[in-house]
Amino acid sequence: MALGIRPLQASDRAEWRRLWTAYLEFYESSVSEDVYEATFARQISAEHPNQGAFLAILDGRAVGLVHYILHRHNWRIEDVVYLQDLYADPDVRGQGIGRALIQEVYDFADKNGTPSVYWMTQEFNTTARQLYDRIAHVTPFIKYQR
Repeated sequence: MALGIRPLQASDRAEWRRLWTAYLEFYESSVSEDVYEATFARQISAEHPNQGAFLAILDGRAVGLVHYILHRHNWRIEDVVYLQDLYADPDVRGQGIGRALIQEVYDFADKNGTPSVYWMTQEFNTTARQLYDRIAHVTPFIKYQR
């Protein structure tokens, strides 16, 4: 089993779409074709340096993804990193894919001088939360949205 994590590339479109679609379906959500196209373009474009993505490759097959966004923060001088989407194929869960993807974002953030990384998950995502509880701190914040 050879696991590698690498930046998303233009040639990854089909596998990225498969993985992100599965992620959205897990959260009982969907996006329009325009959002798929815009998101992929932003993830791989040098014109959008504050957005990016990594793929997990296991034995030559894309099995996981993570998206991240750098943004300003009023309580810090440096930017912070929002880990927006994290997904691993169900058949490879429990093999460290999620942890490796998060670690890649942590490493990116450290190299970028933006050590604060945060994300959200839904309360029912108990399996993933077991990992999150080991590698990060849960905060007391509640999300509101218009």
